[in-house]
Amino acid sequence: MPARRLVISGRVQGVFYRAWTEANARALGLTGWVRNCPSGDVEILAQGLQESLDALVRRCWQGPPRAAVDNIVVEEAEEEPATAFTVRGRD
Repeated sequence: MPARRLVISGRVQGVFYRAWTEANARALGLTGWVRNCPSGDVEILAQGLQESLDALVRRCWQGPPRAAVDNIVVEEAEEEPATAFTVRGRD
């Protein structure tokens, strides 16, 4: 199953970006996690169908209403065992 690591930068902490990501990833049938990084970025590991991964990346550019996304780095990632999409604490 394809997996992607996304690092989102901009005004993405303190604007409910993690909760928004969790809801969108679950709606797309993805598993994985999202967490805040000490740098102020948000990191996502998402895995599932390629079409769903592509849709999540497109949605992440918009984010929740108070977010302002400056950049998204997308990389292929190793699949991790997961049965759901969850919010993790800060790395």
